[in-house]
Parts: sequence; structure tokens; C-alpha cells
Amino acid sequence: MPVSQSEITRLLKAWSDGETDARDQLIPLVVDELRRIARYQLDRENPGHTLQPTAIVNELYLKLVDQKSVQWNNRRDFFAIAAKLIRRILVDHARKRRAAKRGSGEVKVAFDEALGLPEGRDPSLIALDDGMDCLARIDPRGSRVVELHVFAGLKFEEIAEVLAISRSTVIRDWNHARLWLRRELTRE
Repeated sequence: MPVSQSEITRLLKAWSDGETDARDQLIPLVVDELRRIARYQLDRENPGHTLQPTAIVNELYLKLVDQKSVQWNNRRDFFAIAAKLIRRILVDHARKRRAAKRGSGEVKVAFDEALGLPEGRDPSLIALDDGMDCLARIDPRGSRVVELHVFAGLKFEEIAEVLAISRSTVIRDWNHARLWLRRELTRE
């Protein structure tokens, strides 16, 4: 039976108040949605990605447990933060893969290279992350819109609710941020 949004919000607020039992009750209730977000991100990568949704959710859980004095207002805020952490996990993974490919004097062959598969999109994910960091400095709300839409898979209506702005403002921010990022990423 589906869990109500109010139950999730209640558990999030209890977790914010320091009740670790609430966190332990919450995670099993939201794990399927977290896997969906992780799968959504991995579907955007090339086939053969070395991470699996469950591994991402496990790493996400460890990051969430480490969160100190976080105030969870509602389930949308929770999933927005989860999406940001998933972005960090994927970017960190991409950076590690890129560093491993450069090697440290040892001969290392990644599975995708050994099997003759096309190289993954790791460099563009890193470039996107760098672009998102630059965008956040000049247009924080536009950056959040991109993050929530691209990394969390939220619809414009949901983003409007999370950011407490109109849907038309979300679309305007999305179009501006997307064009800015495209220009930055194709500059070279």
C-alpha cells in the first residue's frame, strides 16, 4: 500500500528533530523513489555504466546518514537534496574513472575499454558539473531548476512547488539556464 506524503513529511520532520528511529523508518519508504531517481540518471549515461541504481542508493544512504542538523521541510525538499547528492556521487565516480584512465604508472584497463565499448559520457558529466557550478554563481535559481529537472527528473510543476515560484518562471529559468549551459559546454 502506498505511503502518504504526509507520513513521509512527518518522518522527515521527526528526523530533523534528531529522531534516528524516524530516519530508519523513512528510508525503506522512499528507497524505491530514490532508485527511480538513480535509474533516471543512469539511463542518461551510456550503456555499460559501472554503477547500478542500488549502489548509488546505498552510497546516498551513507551521505544522508552523515547529514547533521538538516531541516527537512517536506518530501520534495528531501528528494531535491537526494538528487543533488546523487549528482555528486555520479560526478565523483566520473572523476575517479577519468583519473584511473590516466593511470599512475600502472597499466589499467577499464571494462568498457577491454570490451571495446564506446567510452562513457564521464567527461561531459564532469563538464556539466563544472558548468553547473559556474551557473550557480551567476544564476542560483536557474541552476536549481536545471538540477531538479535534469538530476531529479522533476516536472516543471513540481519544481515550481519546491522553489515556490510560478511554472512560467521555472520555464523561463530553464530556457535561460539551458542555453547558458549549452553555450558554455560548446565553447571549446
